[in-house]
Amino acid sequence: MQAGKGARLLIVGQAPGARVHASGIPWDDPSGDRLRDWLQVEKEVFYDPQRIAIIPMGYCYPGKGVSGDLPPRRECAELWLDQLLSGLPNIELTLLIGQYAQRHFLGKDSSAGVGATVAAYARFAPRYLPLPHPSPRNVGWFKRNPWFEDALLPSLRYRAGRLLDVSSEDS
Repeated sequence: MQAGKGARLLIVGQAPGARVHASGIPWDDPSGDRLRDWLQVEKEVFYDPQRIAIIPMGYCYPGKGVSGDLPPRRECAELWLDQLLSGLPNIELTLLIGQYAQRHFLGKDSSAGVGATVAAYARFAPRYLPLPHPSPRNVGWFKRNPWFEDALLPSLRYRAGRLLDVSSEDS
């Protein structure tokens, strides 16, 4: 987790996986590599808490389940999330990564599932941008949904670039 008062972009994910739990560095895994690629930012920018706040729905590795990691522990968000968010007055865009973040922030508007929620991303602008988890396990979803790369990622990169002041020169 990282959260500086100057951050304008907030990333809300699920919970640390085993590797991230061990390293203590959020998104320090292949999912993080993909997320940084989606954002088109280097690690130096990504890990600057005054630029990007990173808060998971759960703060510890929840353990392994049948088809991946178990859900984040509910008490983490219930006890700490509102307090952490109140210390981030400059957030302009919140990336909601995966079903747990989407359910918490969007409520019934996320009830159709991650795919439908992400497909309806424009409905949640400008405050929120729902995203699928960037896990290598989701490669099939990315292949079945080319609109994600063709339409959503350029929007994400533009918006994040403006907030982080790292817009590409040719935009």
